[in-house]
Amino acid sequence: MTEPLKATCHCGAVELRVTLSDGLNTARRCDCSYCRRRGAAVVSAPLDGLEVVKGAETLTLYQFGTMTAKHYFCSVCGNYMYHQRRSNPNEYGVNMGAIEGVNPAEYEPIRWEDGVNHPSDR
Repeated sequence: MTEPLKATCHCGAVELRVTLSDGLNTARRCDCSYCRRRGAAVVSAPLDGLEVVKGAETLTLYQFGTMTAKHYFCSVCGNYMYHQRRSNPNEYGVNMGAIEGVNPAEYEPIRWEDGVNHPSDR
C-alpha cells in the first residue's frame, strides 16, 4: 500500500487522499478516555501523507486534556476521519474503516495501545 488511498466519511462530504507510513501494519486502537469511547482502529500516515481532497470546511476539530492531539470529524455525519497524534505529533492516525475497500474486522485482532498511562500526562 504505497499508493495513495481514498478515505471518505459516511455521507461523502469529506474525502482524504492518504499515503500510509507502513500500510495497514500500524493498525491499532487506543484506550485513553476518548479513544476507547470511539473504538475506531487507526493506521499511521506522516503529516505530508494526508491531503483533504474535499470537505475541509466540513471538518470539525475536537481537542481535550493536553490539547496536543487534534481529532477531526465530519460535521454532517459525525464520522471520525483522522487525528494528529499526541504520542507522535509528526503523524496522523487515520480511521481505518474510512479507507475505501478496508474492513477493520478482517484485520482482527487489532492491538490496543496504552493511552491511559501516556507520558504526556505525567
